[in-house]
Amino acid sequence: MKYAKLIVSFVLTIGLFFTLNTKLGSIPPIGKFLNPYSGIWQNESTESISGNVRIPGLKDKVTVHYDEQLIPHVFAQNESDLYKAQGYLTAKHRLWQLEFQTFAASGRLSEIIGEKALDYDRTERRRGMGYGADQAIAYMEKYDKETLGYIKDYADGVNAYISQLKPEDYPVEYKLLDYKPEAWTPKKTALLLMYMTKMLAGNDDDLEYTNALRLLGKDNFDLLFPDFFDITDPVIPKETDWSFIDVPQTPLPNSKAVLDTITETISKPNPDNGSNNWAVSGTKSATGNPILANDPHLGLNLPSIWFVMQLSTPNHNAFGATIPGALSVISGFNQYIAWGETNATRDVIDWYKVEFNEDRTKYKYDGQWKDVSIRVEDIKIRGKENYKDTVLYTHHGPVVYDKNFKSNMELAGYAMKWIGHEGGNNQKTFLELNKAKNYDDYVQALQYWNAPAQNFVFASTEGDIALWIQGKFPNKWEGQGKFLMDGSNPENDWQSYIPQQFNAHTKNPERGFVSSANQHPVDENYPYYVFNDGYETYRNRVINDYFNSKEKFSVEDFKKLHNNNYNLKASEIVPYMLKHMDISPLDEEEMSIYNAIKTWKFNNDIDEVGPSIFRQWYSKLHSLVWDELDIEDTALDTPFSYQTIYLLKNYGNHEFMDIKATKDKVETAKDLFLIAFRGAVSKLIEIKEEKGDYKWSTYKATYAGHLLQALPAFSRFDIPIGGDRNIVNATSENHGPSWRMIVEMSSPPKALGIYPGGQSGNPGSKYYDNFIDDWAAGKYHQLNFLQSNQATDAIISTQTLTPNN
Repeated sequence: MKYAKLIVSFVLTIGLFFTLNTKLGSIPPIGKFLNPYSGIWQNESTESISGNVRIPGLKDKVTVHYDEQLIPHVFAQNESDLYKAQGYLTAKHRLWQLEFQTFAASGRLSEIIGEKALDYDRTERRRGMGYGADQAIAYMEKYDKETLGYIKDYADGVNAYISQLKPEDYPVEYKLLDYKPEAWTPKKTALLLMYMTKMLAGNDDDLEYTNALRLLGKDNFDLLFPDFFDITDPVIPKETDWSFIDVPQTPLPNSKAVLDTITETISKPNPDNGSNNWAVSGTKSATGNPILANDPHLGLNLPSIWFVMQLSTPNHNAFGATIPGALSVISGFNQYIAWGETNATRDVIDWYKVEFNEDRTKYKYDGQWKDVSIRVEDIKIRGKENYKDTVLYTHHGPVVYDKNFKSNMELAGYAMKWIGHEGGNNQKTFLELNKAKNYDDYVQALQYWNAPAQNFVFASTEGDIALWIQGKFPNKWEGQGKFLMDGSNPENDWQSYIPQQFNAHTKNPERGFVSSANQHPVDENYPYYVFNDGYETYRNRVINDYFNSKEKFSVEDFKKLHNNNYNLKASEIVPYMLKHMDISPLDEEEMSIYNAIKTWKFNNDIDEVGPSIFRQWYSKLHSLVWDELDIEDTALDTPFSYQTIYLLKNYGNHEFMDIKATKDKVETAKDLFLIAFRGAVSKLIEIKEEKGDYKWSTYKATYAGHLLQALPAFSRFDIPIGGDRNIVNATSENHGPSWRMIVEMSSPPKALGIYPGGQSGNPGSKYYDNFIDDWAAGKYHQLNFLQSNQATDAIISTQTLTPNN
């Protein structure tokens, strides 16, 4: 008997030991996680920002001054050391984020999370993320080994930090997910840049438009999805003279869309990914110095997407927002220039139907059979056998959809032509911008930029302002790329690219300012075909109206515009709906809400109820208008808000206003206003019962969520900030201004900046989310632009990185 007890006790002990040290589903290995010597308790330590650290491979000493915001001001003697230090410091403060983003980009999340990430991983690999990163590395190997060398320096810096870590030092996320960091490589930097390309140039609706064209016909399609809106206020002023462009547009071929039925499309980036930027010239500035502003609109995550640094060598001195994984400052300034970016939203993804031979080793093109290339994606899955996915490549790109993925076509597939697959040298643009001294240097730096297409705003201490819409753009024939194309017809290929010098741009325009907010880049007079692939229609008009409203602008004016909550969209439809809605059936409670929105001045401030009423009302109205496009097993998208409102006001009796479910009645826009309003009131009452009120702050409940969405303890909820999508302060629930920067081009420049997070990626650090409250309140932090390697009163600690020779 005593042996039986001993065996049972032994088995229970082994089982307990296994359970405590094994990750079960989403539950971390509790034993490891709570271990007092190596678990989470080790992550509560304070930042180590002083003393001396030895770094292998450094050529000379690097000084790092930290200010009270935990911003590192890095002073190196050469660029190689500078980027080693940037890699080391970024890893020191953001290691887990740095690495996790590239696991996501490369389709490797199954290694960490398990089989539930397999579909995501297959999608990213079929999207060609790894292929595109390989092309970028191959391009630099062939044409620019200097830039590749700096990327290797960065990797060396990251790896120097990783090599110093013991398991108890790992960021808490590694302990939660029970894995460890791996070596950083140049390809991971290329993957990070692909990740940005996907977020900003990975959206397209060609396949949804194909379904819409087949179901609705060309006339209705053109009405719903026009190339230009009637209020287009382009990035480049309408009065621009394009006569210097003498290269013809690609001629229109005799080609027709392939009207297949597409049931499902791959996941796409958030359509609200965008930005604002603007600059005023000295003549329009209150101080006589040009002023520049930028605020990229991205997901509100913790750790934050940006990491602010000053990066200095004897040859240049740049300051601003960096992205963990990429080199140099992305949105910032130096002693001579300032720059920032907004998304240019060009159609740089096209889809081709490909016909294969019987064993899928060849595909039809120009009346012949061409060889298919094969890329086998070997996907590791935690706790399971690897999954091998064979992806076929044609000269168009990867065949994303085929019989093995979201399609049942045996001998056909849809190939993706994407500018992101074409390699290039995007990193060099930022390396050069960090060193640029004037407009010519800025233009020289932009020539290397392929994707994602960006509106690069510029201002200099010499007094110039400018804006270039930069990217590698196919020179398309009119209509090319709206719909699925026949991949066997050479006429459907991209025939050439728009020469870089003919990309739309403006320098020192007569109106005294430049601005972009993801709207259409040009008007109809620009000689090349530019399709509306999701252009913004509201923020840009508020910004341009603001700068046309008076003669001079100050930094304070820039702050007000960043935080502007005016809802132009609501102002253009709410009065119309109030005027044309039949209010006779409304009961007392409905009339109360009707009167509430009637008095709203269209500002999305936190204590208002008008924004909440409008959000509910318009959402339900939108669903009623586009019920025709809610079809099971058919991929479709709805028209943009501007065009929906245009139709409501100008085509109120159109067949689209009829509700399909009501067979015995034909509704008009006027009917929809009332039905949607009553539905909105019902929902608002539910929200009030649940939350106590439906003021905008309560209703919207903005939050910055941890990148692992299942970790509320590492997130910030109910952030009191106004705004919304379509508003200059574009803060919605979990999306918005991810970095607000204002730079006045004095000598040296003076700058303000803030973002919704903090410099540390450690949830146990006081620097993890310490910027959020000031950001929500519309406050800014002075950016301490050091002019030399001497510590000032703004510096709280200094650390020295020295060669480990």
